[in-house]
Amino acid sequence: MWLALAVVLAQFVVVVLRYAFASSFVWMQESVIYLHATLFMLAIGYTYLVDQHVRVDVLYAGWSMRKKAAVDLVSIVVAVLPFCALVVWGSWGYAAASWRQDEGPMAYGGVPLVPALKSLIPLMAILLAAQAVSIAIRCIAVLTGAASTHFPYRAHQGSA
Repeated sequence: MWLALAVVLAQFVVVVLRYAFASSFVWMQESVIYLHATLFMLAIGYTYLVDQHVRVDVLYAGWSMRKKAAVDLVSIVVAVLPFCALVVWGSWGYAAASWRQDEGPMAYGGVPLVPALKSLIPLMAILLAAQAVSIAIRCIAVLTGAASTHFPYRAHQGSA
């Protein structure tokens, strides 16, 4: 939430500086990109935790909790964890090379945090994988009768 507010405020300042004062700072424009990327990369695991990710609920909504848990468990094993592994495998060297080369800003006067920005890619996949493992464990608990739901935070947010 705070990061989203920072993105909005940074973009507002960029627009005001540009159109009201005919002034522009590269670092300010890049900060919007960095904040936006950070917001999405770090929020993906939390979004999965509270079951707010995009899903086609045409069939899923009417299923029993056990059937939902079974489908989610298979989805995690077949799609989510392999996806996360591929992202980490494909982005680790990319981020590491950026740190080794001490990669600079995208433009002169830009934000000098390119390696940190690129490191968000494998970090996002690691956080998503950790959350997927947590949900998989809860799915197993639902399937064995040890738990009644595998998304316990959903009820606290008032969503179905």
